[in-house]
Amino acid sequence: MSPDPTAALDPAGREALGKVLELLAEERASVSSVVDQRAWKVHVADSLTGLAVPELASARRIADIGAGAGFPGLALAVALPEAQVDLIESVGRKCTFMQRAVDEAGIANATVLNTRSEDWASGAGREAYDIVTARAVGRLSTLAELASPLLKPNGLLIAWKGKRDEEEEEQLARAAESLAMRPEQILDVGTSAGSKHRHLHVVRKVGPTPADLPRRAGIAKKRPKG
Repeated sequence: MSPDPTAALDPAGREALGKVLELLAEERASVSSVVDQRAWKVHVADSLTGLAVPELASARRIADIGAGAGFPGLALAVALPEAQVDLIESVGRKCTFMQRAVDEAGIANATVLNTRSEDWASGAGREAYDIVTARAVGRLSTLAELASPLLKPNGLLIAWKGKRDEEEEEQLARAAESLAMRPEQILDVGTSAGSKHRHLHVVRKVGPTPADLPRRAGIAKKRPKG
């Protein structure tokens, strides 16, 4: 991909995300540890490395789970104005920040959902999304379990991870069949992300949602499959 993934943004998009970063720097309730001059690279460029996955660029409905301060979800919503991006976050203060960012930056295609992804997947979110994204949220097997009931058949999980972890990847491989998910690709995007160890793990949903998913909120993290 381009050495600068932010090249995908038009001037209005750069302005909108610049406003988000201004708000992040002003936020007293800590929602991110990086709010200085590094934020454009650490948050925006890193988020937009996901566009190296063609299906993300053409997606119409995206769920960002554990959305935190809004990345990658807000950056993807700005870069992909035809897509609806749902920012799923259980921590209220983080949702309050994201809602303020959505309102003040005018990001009309982003919706903040203050809920657990498991609860959302039990209702309106079940098999509703083309893509699920997750950045710095949890282990790969946990993320695949949370993504599976949210994804349409053939949909993709894109997980932003750091240095590759053989044990973690093997755990995902062992859990994959029981989750109707299949590891498909690992992209090294470190140069574009400004972090030499950044990798994107692409995992495809390959069948109907298993009947036991989602499990009760929190169980996928406490007792991951695999």
